[in-house]
Amino acid sequence: MFSTASPAVMLPNNSYGDLAAAHTVSSGEQPVLNTLIGIRNRLAALKKDRGNYFRPNEIVGMYNELLQQVRVLQNVRATEHHDNDTFKNRVDSVLDECFQLFSLFYLALGKNKEVPATYVQLVTIKQNFELFNETGIYTDADLEPFQERLQEIRQLIDREKRKEEEQEEEEEEAPRPEIRLVSRRLRQCETELAALEETTRVIGDCLMPIYEELVFIRRRLTALSILPHDTAVSEAKELQKRLIDIDDTRVDDRFVNPENGSVAEGQTQVVGLLEECFDRLHDLMVEGSTVPADMMPIYERLTDVRVQLEKLLLTSRWTLRETDLWSYQVQLQEIDAMRQNGQFKDATGEPAPQQAQAALNFLLHKCYNLVYKLLSSSEPVAESLMPVHNQLRTLRRCLLEVKKYGGPLSARDLYPYQMKLSSIDNLRTDGKFLDDEGHIPEGQGVVMSLLNECYDLMYELMASEVDE
Repeated sequence: MFSTASPAVMLPNNSYGDLAAAHTVSSGEQPVLNTLIGIRNRLAALKKDRGNYFRPNEIVGMYNELLQQVRVLQNVRATEHHDNDTFKNRVDSVLDECFQLFSLFYLALGKNKEVPATYVQLVTIKQNFELFNETGIYTDADLEPFQERLQEIRQLIDREKRKEEEQEEEEEEAPRPEIRLVSRRLRQCETELAALEETTRVIGDCLMPIYEELVFIRRRLTALSILPHDTAVSEAKELQKRLIDIDDTRVDDRFVNPENGSVAEGQTQVVGLLEECFDRLHDLMVEGSTVPADMMPIYERLTDVRVQLEKLLLTSRWTLRETDLWSYQVQLQEIDAMRQNGQFKDATGEPAPQQAQAALNFLLHKCYNLVYKLLSSSEPVAESLMPVHNQLRTLRRCLLEVKKYGGPLSARDLYPYQMKLSSIDNLRTDGKFLDDEGHIPEGQGVVMSLLNECYDLMYELMASEVDE
């Protein structure tokens, strides 16, 4: 069975990072590798074509080609006795790139509830979990959105597995390889989530508010590391006062339960975080936001990616094509792969100063989180249907504002909204919104729900209109 490992140039702390240690590609696997590279190149070319909408038949057809190659690879590795999870070579690297790209294409097509669309989300969730684990700076509230998404993906996978079992019994079809691949990715994320949750679970209720405040302070100290020194020190002094207040609540160096005076559960985690905050505070006061000259290219690159992703977050409804996120994923994973044991090294191979580490890791995690937010905000609506979807969302917002603040309205006041709603409705053919080629794109239910909601709002406003 092929591995789920990611490309050498992309994912950190991965055996692909050491190409010399990776297994060579056998003569049996070489044809598969050649075909996979061809598929990847076709996807890359298709991604760059912004003059046309993606064609579902073309994407799904190429995806089926990929699955066929996966089945061939499975058979080859079973024959060569290389079907264990630890076996990795360049085929796995290219395969992972293909699955991530197809995942983004499926999101662009509005096929959010299909298995392939979940792959890139699982990759991004795992990247966030790894950084949470390295820094130890998180609360249950930070994990909650990821937990909910993993539960949704688990339900989807379990449902697809049941369908697959039924089809195998009736038609004796070959198993769908993407189910196994995504299931393994999902298990990896669930395992890491459980470990992260266990860390906070041992903290007693009476200590949880202090722990959450320390997490906030630790994050803020990290954010200050990328600000000018004078600005950072000014706010750091305020945080220092709060840290001293928290430290003063300890009795004999321990946090106690105020109700009975017993030692509160979670001392190790909370005291460790408190001491780390003091350490980072000291480093900030001394070093400020200094990043060594040889680390500045990484810092500037991460800053640039962050700015671009934040702009996309504001304008994603109108400008984002999910496949555009691929270039950001590649950049971030390349930077991530530069770290060794979670640390950036300078030109001499020594770990960068603590404040530089904090600044770079803060930016890296911020960028990963922005990518995840953009993936999560993807609507289950095909790209070709997004113009109609966005117009209806804007119209609905206008009608809600009119209903809330408009006051008595005349027929003339409502006429522009009626005309806009009618013009959108007239775009339908036999009750469906079609693309330029006459196909029915994904997202009909979402768009029709918006259309009906706009009509309901319009009827309410018309019922309350006044004579001129």
